[in-house]
Amino acid sequence: MRIAATILCLGVTLGCAEQRLDLSVLSGPSDMVTGGDALVEVTGASAGSLQVELDGRDVTSSFRSDSDPSRLVGRLSELKIGKNTVTAMAGERSASLELINHPRTGPVFSGPHQEPFVCQTEQAGLGPPSDANCSAQTRSAYYYRSTDRIDPQQRRARTARIPPGFKPLDPSAPRPSDIARTTTTEGHEQDFIIRVESGTINRAIYEIAFLHDPADGLPDPWSIAPGWNGRLVYRFGGGCRAGYRQGLIRSALQDQTSLGNGYAVAVSSQNVFGNNCNDVISAETAMMVKEHFIESFGVPVHTIGVGGSGGSMQQHLIAQNYPGLLDGIIPGASYPDTVTLAPPVTDCSLLARAIDSSAHDWSEDQKKAVSGFATWATCESWMRSYSPALIQPGSCHEVVPEELVYHPVQRPDGVRCGFHDNLANLVGRDSATGLPRRALDNVGVQYGLQAFNDGVIDAERFIELNESIGGFDDDANIVSERSAADADSLTILYETGRVNSGGGSLGAIPIIDTRRYSDPSGNIHDRVRTFVMGARLQREHGSAANHVILTNPPPQLDVVRLMDKWLDSVAADESGDGPVDAISRGRPGDLSDACWSAEGERLADDAASGGSGPCSELYPPSGDPRIAAGAPLEGDILKCQLKPLDPTDYGPSLTSEQLSRLSAVFPGGVCDYSKPGIGQVPLERTWIRY
Repeated sequence: MRIAATILCLGVTLGCAEQRLDLSVLSGPSDMVTGGDALVEVTGASAGSLQVELDGRDVTSSFRSDSDPSRLVGRLSELKIGKNTVTAMAGERSASLELINHPRTGPVFSGPHQEPFVCQTEQAGLGPPSDANCSAQTRSAYYYRSTDRIDPQQRRARTARIPPGFKPLDPSAPRPSDIARTTTTEGHEQDFIIRVESGTINRAIYEIAFLHDPADGLPDPWSIAPGWNGRLVYRFGGGCRAGYRQGLIRSALQDQTSLGNGYAVAVSSQNVFGNNCNDVISAETAMMVKEHFIESFGVPVHTIGVGGSGGSMQQHLIAQNYPGLLDGIIPGASYPDTVTLAPPVTDCSLLARAIDSSAHDWSEDQKKAVSGFATWATCESWMRSYSPALIQPGSCHEVVPEELVYHPVQRPDGVRCGFHDNLANLVGRDSATGLPRRALDNVGVQYGLQAFNDGVIDAERFIELNESIGGFDDDANIVSERSAADADSLTILYETGRVNSGGGSLGAIPIIDTRRYSDPSGNIHDRVRTFVMGARLQREHGSAANHVILTNPPPQLDVVRLMDKWLDSVAADESGDGPVDAISRGRPGDLSDACWSAEGERLADDAASGGSGPCSELYPPSGDPRIAAGAPLEGDILKCQLKPLDPTDYGPSLTSEQLSRLSAVFPGGVCDYSKPGIGQVPLERTWIRY
């Protein structure tokens, strides 16, 4: 991301364009510099004629040329917190640039820090924290890929700090005889030795790893090293849980394939939704870690996002709301976002309670039909993990001391760890209760509508289900009244991009969606989410050509390299066409919607809607409780507009008594899904500060 300076062309006015002097930031937005450092570029002047000052201090010696002789690059250090002014001068020409520096511990745009905050540097092997912001000293270590056979017991130790197959390397000692060899995408063959840097940024534990022989110099902004291929893979972790803790990470060494191919890999504990399910903090952390990477090693050719489940949500939302951080994304087991997933997930608890208290017997097929999933076991899986735990204020991680955690009687002022509580900076608080505004709503939702119209459940079950469904109070207890969203929260969530509309820059980058099909087993990562994302892209951009769907791809398929090829092709496009056309045209010929059978046969598929085609026949997508209640595939209506109850909307006829009961359930009307949701406004802008 390059931020250009204000240009002052003094002296001779004619020919000013030919003498243009440009000053720009390579490491990130000029008003979001962090840690006291910035990588700055000057073009339009030679080394001998250039003078650069930082707040009046001569920093010219920091600038030198790299492989591109037309520019000079300087790493500026010791920036003060707040405003700093860089001025470049060459003869009578000058350019100035204002840099706004923020602490390495943040925050930058995510709003006030969450407190309390439990440090975990000791558990991560970084020693005790040096301050209240959980800071730790930056350190580096070397590891090598061994040719020795991996013990099966070691392979199962997936949480080990050093993954199976790697061993520590002492650079000062003789080389071990069991070092594997590897060849990068650039054709460099060398020992499979990885340098891992670890430390803390934005109160998060991070790692940056890449292939590097200790006998060689490290890459930097002015020179390259043979191990790094110039690309950065940024990995995002799954789950979804409130923060109040630093969190831990799986080592960057886990991405053996990318590292062996020469990619740099970055990970951070605040880019794991299981540590903190807040996409703005995730984006802020990714920005700061990437900035540090650029200042240390240079600007990546591409930055590729990778990660599944909660990691997919982060990629989608960062790509939409923070353009420039990720050039291409590879979401796995994907969901579009957390905000629109919460309603159908928590619906499972409401459905289960209503069915368990029913006066009628319910078959597995009937329960499946009202859930919309491939099997009722999916709802059972959600209830074991997130329904309603996702929204319960007391569901803090075990490292958060119990004496700090909310209890309605014992600790009413304690830390609240519900999903909506964790977004307090983003949605604000209710002036009357002091609680974060909540967008959970099921007013007007006709649960089981499709099952009733299809004849899977009868009128009595349909009506009774909606009579007894209920909702959640502020503490996530099920109550008889339906949940009603805070009106202000709805508009905020849409206009700030907390709802993934498919807008922003999501239509301007390549997306490769990968998924293991497991719907019939009750796995919560159901295939329909892939098509939900595609439907949103289609609605917003008139095309989902930038969205490739790969179902059950073989383990040997290197999706990162496919994305890299795609990005190279797009970057080389000089047609001047819009991004969707350039991305579609640049897609490699061997990259298209496909699935693989259990026997490993590749089946091409262009059924992006999921409705037909060989892949949807082999791996049929299902739905969820809201889709089964008539909601559209896009699934981003948080609160529906209402319409009067209409008897003609039902396939089986209803008696006057049954219609009267339904009218009592829906006094204000039922959902009208032909209209946008209440408060459903377009994304207002990107790079929003809180």
